[in-house]
Amino acid sequence: MTRFSQFVALATGHLARRHSLRDVVANLDAQGSRLYHLGARPVSRTSLARVNEEQPYTLYEELFGKLYARCLGHAPRHGFRFTNKLYSLDSSLIDLSLSIFPWAHYALGKAAMKLHLGLDHDGFLPAFAVVTESRTNDMMGARQLRFPKGSIVVFDKGYSDYGWRQDLTDAGIFFVTRARGNMISKVLHEKPVNNTNVAFDRLIQLTGKQKTERTLKPQRLVGYTCPETGKFYEFLTNIEHLSAQTIADIYKSRWQVELFFKWIKQNLKLKGFLGTSKNAVLTQIWVALCITLLLAFLKFSSQVALSLHQIARLLQLNLFIRRDLLQLLHGEPPPIETNSRQMALSI
Repeated sequence: MTRFSQFVALATGHLARRHSLRDVVANLDAQGSRLYHLGARPVSRTSLARVNEEQPYTLYEELFGKLYARCLGHAPRHGFRFTNKLYSLDSSLIDLSLSIFPWAHYALGKAAMKLHLGLDHDGFLPAFAVVTESRTNDMMGARQLRFPKGSIVVFDKGYSDYGWRQDLTDAGIFFVTRARGNMISKVLHEKPVNNTNVAFDRLIQLTGKQKTERTLKPQRLVGYTCPETGKFYEFLTNIEHLSAQTIADIYKSRWQVELFFKWIKQNLKLKGFLGTSKNAVLTQIWVALCITLLLAFLKFSSQVALSLHQIARLLQLNLFIRRDLLQLLHGEPPPIETNSRQMALSI
């Protein structure tokens, strides 16, 4: 039993939508000769369960970082004109059964783990990830992520720690977020606006209780009315070199991280787990993130217009079939064997 055989088994469970540990093992047993050419080995149910429980998940956490670095060289840039890196920050609960995973108790009758994610808008890749217990505050997960200097991080108003925002500013990192309705501030300067959708563009000084703990620098407040819905928003940012319309567009792009959470939950196996220990659950989550990066690498390197959902479905239908991968992704039919000696079935 090797860690690569474990990865192949878990990847098969994710891509082929296998329902149980026994289901995964039976699927791999049927592909014994093909596993040999892949460099993996058939696995027994007890061995796979033991490795999932005992071998540390941190191996796949490190693999995730390696795969992200490989994808960066092929990923397209985000669609904005500025050159700063752009990340969306958010978290999402991964539901578990309380009767099977009592150690992951979240609320009355519920259990879950929490995935904190920084999504790179260059190719919409998961760049930073932290998996914690469900009761962990979002700010504790956010403080563990290290964004590069000069990047722009967009997040919702749930990340309301003003001290953390000041830490981002001191580190040379820009942010865009929604302003809370109970925010207390005073206006220092009113900038002229020439956009009908922009109500105001102000420089403000926060004066609430958190102001007494540390000196917070003035920040920019943008009032914006969405032309599509007519809804009014207030955006808080430390960016001065971009227009108010761009600030609004940056926050609108934050929806991509919500779409990522929806995609990974619907297309990979994160609703049923092959082990009951915390290590087994974390292993399966990190393997899912690694598979997402592998699918993205296939998409970027092959330069196909297919979505990750379409690529995952193609692989699901063609797992362990000897096919040219580029021909499969580009929709080319398989070659026709003209000299086949196989007898035709007559009905």
